[in-house]
Amino acid sequence: MSLEATIEKYFAMGTDAVGDDDAMAAFLDLRTALEAGTLRAAEPDESSLTGWRVNAWVKRGILLGFRLGQMVAMGSEGGLSFVDKGTYPARRFAAANGVRIVPGGSSVRAGAYLAKGVVVMPPAYVNVGAFVDEGTMIDSHALVGSCAQIGKRVHLSAAAQIGGVLEPVGASPVIIEDDVLVGGNTGVYEGTIVRRKAVLAAGTVLTRGTPVYDLVNGTVLKATAEMPLIIPENAVVVAGSRAITKGKGAEWGLNVYTPVIVKYRDEKTELSLALEDLLR
Repeated sequence: MSLEATIEKYFAMGTDAVGDDDAMAAFLDLRTALEAGTLRAAEPDESSLTGWRVNAWVKRGILLGFRLGQMVAMGSEGGLSFVDKGTYPARRFAAANGVRIVPGGSSVRAGAYLAKGVVVMPPAYVNVGAFVDEGTMIDSHALVGSCAQIGKRVHLSAAAQIGGVLEPVGASPVIIEDDVLVGGNTGVYEGTIVRRKAVLAAGTVLTRGTPVYDLVNGTVLKATAEMPLIIPENAVVVAGSRAITKGKGAEWGLNVYTPVIVKYRDEKTELSLALEDLLR
């Protein structure tokens, strides 16, 4: 059977798969492929409405790993100590991997892929199923959640939070495409897709229920039942607010948070990002 069929078989067995050596072998094959970047929880697909396809069976395989794993104490003598499912230890990297893991308490969980040229500043965390492509910077206190897909040359600034998703298995993970700048204390959640070369200013929060006001085109971007929130290519998004027009909110002069597209990336924006290459 193919790996997909094997994973589906053992996932469907529920707890009956626990202790089955063949089930564990199938899971380990899946985990190895995830770490090599040859298998992804979601991948580009031009035939899809969003340009991405979710591989639900891969997420089922990740969940299978939690089911098969037993709680064990892990860590090195005199170093970090932690307790987790034995199927998901922290990854270890060699110089030949071409990934910089700067000292200071970062962790990359087994089943995550980091490409050559990725830099991880401490402390940061990359969860299982995540895919981080070449030349990306993961800055201090940043999170890359489970199954999140991060493109090439992305900068996740300090305290940026990229949400994860394992269940429901068909749900799209957060996707950050190539050359995106994610500002400090920014949060991107609930399957939001950020198209290439967009800029998310510090403090921006994007969720499925967040409308985004595009001042340039005079439109409001929203998620639908079929589509996640999608930030357009080259968009520059800042944290803004809009007035409450009814009830006590209007009486008290209150505003609510909303992200706003104030411009689209141009030469001046490019100049402000020139510092990125000096940090790598």
